Amino acid sequence: MSCAAAALALTLAACGSSSDSASTPGMDHGSKSSASSSSSASPSTGDMPGMGHMASGNGLSDSQDGYRLTSKDATLPSGKQAAYRFTVTGPDGKPLTDFAVDQTKRMHFYAIRSDLTGFQHVHPTMAADGTWSADLSSLTPGSWRMFASLTPNTGKGKGKGKDFVLSRTVTVPGDAAKTPLPAPATSTQVDGYTVTVKGEPMAGMAHPLTVSIAKDGKPVTDLEPYLDTYAHLTAFHEGDAAFAHLHPTTKVSGDNGGPDLSFHAELPTSGNWRLFLQFQTGGKLHTAALTLRVG
Repeated sequence: MSCAAAALALTLAACGSSSDSASTPGMDHGSKSSASSSSSASPSTGDMPGMGHMASGNGLSDSQDGYRLTSKDATLPSGKQAAYRFTVTGPDGKPLTDFAVDQTKRMHFYAIRSDLTGFQHVHPTMAADGTWSADLSSLTPGSWRMFASLTPNTGKGKGKGKDFVLSRTVTVPGDAAKTPLPAPATSTQVDGYTVTVKGEPMAGMAHPLTVSIAKDGKPVTDLEPYLDTYAHLTAFHEGDAAFAHLHPTTKVSGDNGGPDLSFHAELPTSGNWRLFLQFQTGGKLHTAALTLRVG
């Protein structure tokens, strides 16, 4: 497959959770959750943070290898907080209740609108019967895809210990105005921070990606540990909202990190990918949105 060097475009967003607050609506990340699925293809490198388990596929299905994401919620209200409830069933058709911890959480949950706006990354809570509840911030009208990233901790066959990203779509009623994807660029600003991305990812090939963070022209060295790393990076493909998790290769070595962070990038298809970089300083979570062109 022919691949070209990637051009990077970055725009802003912010993200919040039950324990972390965000400055921009619709960009949550934390103990809340969103629903959708997808997975990124990457080799296993268990000695790197967040890379002990790496899902395969693009997350655009609600089932894989007998595991299924199910939900009665086909619509969610617009303009207010809402809970998305779902279960993950195993090959025997019963709800799973035992999940392995990945980057400090048993479940990572993402919501993204079809035009790749409104990103939310939250961590849902599970009831004893295996029903998960993802608390989402205000959603705008349109079609949303809900992703659940998980690793079964029990079960027979090839499912136990394997990462899955499963997803379903949800409709938010109302007038759905489409927001054009921002044009490519190599850096952006969020909450006073300048984020710069370097690298030449190629479709279907593993490639390193480096993110540098600065403030007032000076390198930032006070990045706080967040989800067992100094930054969390996810990507969604323009057109179909396929999902990929870009795994960090910079290990946490203390209470402060930065300014340069390394990631393992393996984006399976060419086109525009919308990246969301999340990092924490002074107890506040920041989210920068990036458009990445992959040839």
